[in-house]
Order: sequence, then structure tokens, then C-alpha cells
Amino acid sequence: MTGGPVTIDELPETPEAEAAWDAFVDARPEGAVYHRSVYRRLIRDATGHEPQLLRAMRGDAVVGVFPLVHLRSALFGNYFVSLPYFNHCGVLAADATARTALLEAAADRARWVDATHIEVRHLGPQPDVAWPGKSTKVEMMLELPDTPGALWQRFKPKLRAQIRRPRKAGLYARLGGEDLLDDFYGVFARNMRDLGTPVYAPGFFRAFLRHQPGDTRVCVVYRSGVPVGGGIVVGYKDTLEIPWASTLREANADSPNMLLYWKLLEFAVEAGYRRFDFGRSTPGEGTFAFKQQWGAEPVPLHWYYWLRDGGPLPELNPKNPKFQMAIRAWQHLPVSLTRLIGPHLVKNLP
Repeated sequence: MTGGPVTIDELPETPEAEAAWDAFVDARPEGAVYHRSVYRRLIRDATGHEPQLLRAMRGDAVVGVFPLVHLRSALFGNYFVSLPYFNHCGVLAADATARTALLEAAADRARWVDATHIEVRHLGPQPDVAWPGKSTKVEMMLELPDTPGALWQRFKPKLRAQIRRPRKAGLYARLGGEDLLDDFYGVFARNMRDLGTPVYAPGFFRAFLRHQPGDTRVCVVYRSGVPVGGGIVVGYKDTLEIPWASTLREANADSPNMLLYWKLLEFAVEAGYRRFDFGRSTPGEGTFAFKQQWGAEPVPLHWYYWLRDGGPLPELNPKNPKFQMAIRAWQHLPVSLTRLIGPHLVKNLP
């Protein structure tokens, strides 16, 4: 159905309504895995937040979806994100009319609860979104060939030598599921402490794996049987994405990150994915250069903002000077303590 009025409601929690929502997301080229209705249960189970899945309808047809999460804490403020914890989601609509109606409905909800802003995360520009935005970060994408051998031949000799180094040092990688979660989490929690960032609870990743068991994998790199690196990947449509990866600083001389990414790239090619998404980076920084050496190309992330009172765009990130003292203090806490209190803080961070 084209033309005609659009109505906005919240997605009913019924199999039929969720199937229609997901069919719309799956059919849109720009639809992301994070748009799918399962993320309502995933985020609810993992954080206790209740996502609001706004739906645009034209008659009986879904013509737009807009998942939102309301975050509120004394430390970080009162605001909405689509979606927190992930790099891109945002408003997905069949036309400008549906998109505008969804954005206006979201702004009405923000006003109702006196939120300061809404952050809408998109991969690529959105010509119909009139809200102010920024595109300082990029998603690093690698186009994949048909075989791991063809990918290996693309790499420069220096990169091949770096990939071989961890195996020569006796490191090895395992690919699995929830059975490897504890090993991954031990590395991830330690690395997040070192970075000065609160860590998710283990249950966050368990919910992520359980709600998408066919689309996710955990990879862990070991040295003498001890986990020293790990990552989690999620596959959707033609792309395998790595939202989380970490290595231990004391093991970095043996390059566990090189073995980790090569193992995941091999898996991506063998599983038939056409792109590997290395995740978010800032051009010019170390992680950008690391991903670029594999052949990944930057795709701009466009984040848009509704602002209740105007003014500058919010900067809820580790580079904000107001958080620097807290970051330095966090880096000196015992890992056991950060694992205890971190989940209570990070669930309200975008």
C-alpha cells in the first residue's frame, strides 16, 4: 500500500505482529539485526530496560519501525537511544511520511518524560531526517571473497607474518557458543577495567547468545590454556559483525588479536558472508589503522539528535573531559569490584 494516512503505535507482543515487523526489517536493505523484534526481549532480559518499539502502519501494512530505549540515571541523565549498546539501528521507514511520523512520535514521548535528547544511530546519511547530527565515527567494512585462500592472497606479506606470529608462539583459537562465554568474559572484563570503562554483566552476553543462537559465535584465543583474547560475532543477511573484542595487555606481544580476527574472518568466508564488519572506529586512531590493514573501508556513521532545549550535541563518551577523572579512578579498581558494580552503571550508558 502506498499513500494514505499513517498511524503510530507500539508493537504488540504477539507472534503475528512480531513476524510482520521482522518481515519488514528483513526486506529493507538498510534493516539491521538490531531492528528485529527479538531485541525487545534481549534488552529486557539483559538490562531490565523496557524497549519501546514504535511501529508505523498504513492500513494493515507495516511501513516503518523505530525501536527506542529510555535511559535514566542521576549520573548520565534522562534520554532515549535507538539503540544503546550497539553502533547503528535508528528509524527504518518505507517513505518520508512514515519516517517523519515515527520521529514526531518519539519526540512526543521524550517531551512527556522530560528527556533532554534522543540519539538516533544510523549507518549512512538519512536525507529525510531534519534533526542535527554528527558523523565523526565510521564503521569499518571488509568485502569478502569466496574462499579463505583468496582472502589470504589479498594480504600484504607483513600482515601475513603478523597473523602467523601468535601460532608460532603457541597460541590457538577456539570457536563456539555459550560454552566459551566465561573465558571470553574474563578477558573482556579485565580489558574494560584497563580502559576505564564499566563492564556489562555476563548475563548481557548470555541473553545476546540465547536470543540468537544460530547467528552468533564466541571466539577465544588461548596461551598455554589460559584465555588471552576473545570476541563475539553476530551474523545477519550478508554481514558478520564483531560488536565486542578484547585482548589482555600482557599478551599483546604475541599478537592474540591477529589470530582472533583471522579465525573469525575464516569463519565468515566459509559461512558464506559477503562482508565483515569490524565495528566502530574514529579515523586516525589506533583501532582505525588496525582494521584498515585488513583491507576494511570506512562507512560513515550518522547519528542524529532531537534536543529538548537546543544547544550543543551531547557527548556521553570517554573523551568527554568531565569523565576523565572517573575513568582514571576506574582503571585502578580491582577487576572483581568492577565486575560487581560496572553492570549497574553501564546499563544506563549509550
